Amino acid sequence: MCTVTFISRKTGYLVGMNRDEKLTRVAGLPPRKRIIDGRIVTYPSEPTGGTWISLNDAGVTFALINWYSVLTKPKGHWASRGEIIPSICTALGPHTIDRQLAALPLKSIKPFRLIGIFKSSHQVKEWQWDLKRLLSKDHEWKPQQWISSSFDEPSAQKIRGRTFREFRSQAYPGTINWLRRLHSSHSPSCGPFSTCMHRDDATTVSYTEICVSSSEYFLSHLCNSLCQSCTFHSSRFDAAAKNGDSQDCRFSNP
Repeated sequence: MCTVTFISRKTGYLVGMNRDEKLTRVAGLPPRKRIIDGRIVTYPSEPTGGTWISLNDAGVTFALINWYSVLTKPKGHWASRGEIIPSICTALGPHTIDRQLAALPLKSIKPFRLIGIFKSSHQVKEWQWDLKRLLSKDHEWKPQQWISSSFDEPSAQKIRGRTFREFRSQAYPGTINWLRRLHSSHSPSCGPFSTCMHRDDATTVSYTEICVSSSEYFLSHLCNSLCQSCTFHSSRFDAAAKNGDSQDCRFSNP
């Protein structure tokens, strides 16, 4: 159960991700930098090491959501979806992802949707696994959302999508403050379909924010929902290019 928001910029992008989980789920850990195959990668994680979102030093983001609309489940032992992103998080472009995903025990992994955002090529790509086929699709470099819900996925997509469209008509759309307002929103009412989700048995347990500009990359993580607290853990990379993005990661509004 998650909401991922992508905001395109001329020389970079923003991503916000609410992670929604059962109240009985073990809490995740704050992000830390890792060196994997010579690249620097940062991501929050499960205590067992898996993750749902990552950023590398090439400005590439991966985000993973469960695909509840596909009801089929693997037979026998299930492999964790949390291991998917650590296996691909050093990628510089989308061209190697199909092969890397095919090397995983996909038949033992429950359905998922994987979103890859590539700064250098302005590509947004999605991989979908439904236990039968691994498909990929290209998305435009424009603001958009991906939404999952174990409660009622079609309704969550419809209602949160409407909230997203309403927010885009507000002042300063696409800024960091705007993104945080969206991901703390209880519109149209606090419950299973609000972007900041609350149910008796589940809630938004964390918020991760990624800002990629021409000069620096940030991953900031909140081990709670935005409506509860705003104490972030952050990882920062310096970008190689310095070509003057007017909307960098240090300021909320232009």
